[in-house]
Amino acid sequence: MEPIKVIKETKVVAVIRKANEKNIVAILQALAAGGVKAVEITAETPNVASVIAVAHEKMKDDICIGAGTVLDPETARLVMLAGADFIVSPTLNIATLKLANRYGIPVIPGVLTPTEIVTAYEHGASMVKIFPAETVGTSYIKNILGPLPHIEAMVTGGITLNNMNDYLKQGAKAVGIGSNLVNAPSLTTEADYEQLTKTAGEYIKRAAE
Repeated sequence: MEPIKVIKETKVVAVIRKANEKNIVAILQALAAGGVKAVEITAETPNVASVIAVAHEKMKDDICIGAGTVLDPETARLVMLAGADFIVSPTLNIATLKLANRYGIPVIPGVLTPTEIVTAYEHGASMVKIFPAETVGTSYIKNILGPLPHIEAMVTGGITLNNMNDYLKQGAKAVGIGSNLVNAPSLTTEADYEQLTKTAGEYIKRAAE
């Protein structure tokens, strides 16, 4: 699967924090059952390389497994070797872009200003992540993409089921959803995972509208 293509088609990226080797497969299975095809497992997760490796081994055919909160090329290399299909950052780090581009791994760096967006694009960003989206609001997305129509943007930060389409209508290609979709530590029962599948399905259906 081509990560950027999948992200643009489904429009929803699930951001998974505080998962572990024991529950990551069940989380991914529940998300995939709801229609989610791309996730980012954040790098501050303990033993993140092991978590990504398990996810890659068990679920690589069903879901694009990315690494999130990647701040530097050292971390990027670690998660790439573990099997990450793409990399997402909260900031713009040129060295990370260069490393990932060298090995053909898509990077979605975090940006906010027009200068950051164009700089990311010029250095090979496959897509940019406008973050924190909630702080600047939906009109900012429209205004920023007006003079930069060639830029493909995902928005993350404060995105909910109720406001996600407002961002998509203003030109965002996708949204990143964190704890409003996946709260890994709270998933303890079969009913919890069934609810996760249901919630994921709601996000995918809403995005398709």
